[in-house]
Amino acid sequence: MRISESVTIDESELEERFVRSSGPGGQNVNKVSTAVELRFNVAASSALPGEVRARLVRLAGRRLTDDGVLVIRAERFRTQERNREDAQERLFDMIREACIVPKRRIKTKPSRGEKERRREAKAKRSHVKRLRGSKPDFG
Repeated sequence: MRISESVTIDESELEERFVRSSGPGGQNVNKVSTAVELRFNVAASSALPGEVRARLVRLAGRRLTDDGVLVIRAERFRTQERNREDAQERLFDMIREACIVPKRRIKTKPSRGEKERRREAKAKRSHVKRLRGSKPDFG
């Protein structure tokens, strides 16, 4: 499946397991395994370039196991098929996001006007706090 111009994932790399859902479905919930647990081995996947893999690991957070397997659980819908599509779409969105190279931050210095406004605000605040101090002795 083509995810972006640089990433294409083979369907054999995705492992799906159907489990009982806790979502909507009434009595059906107790009988049918509609929730999908989609597993994608990020560490062993040959489809991901190194920098995309590193960003995906960071994006995955706690959804990534110690073995480097990304686990996405989908139980939003009542049917297996819709949950399966939902899980795949969430995985693909996460990979697409990992494909985007973040822009490097350009360091800038505060302008002279910003520095002056900051100093004036500090002086004003200092003055307000000084007025809150002990009362002057008039005696």
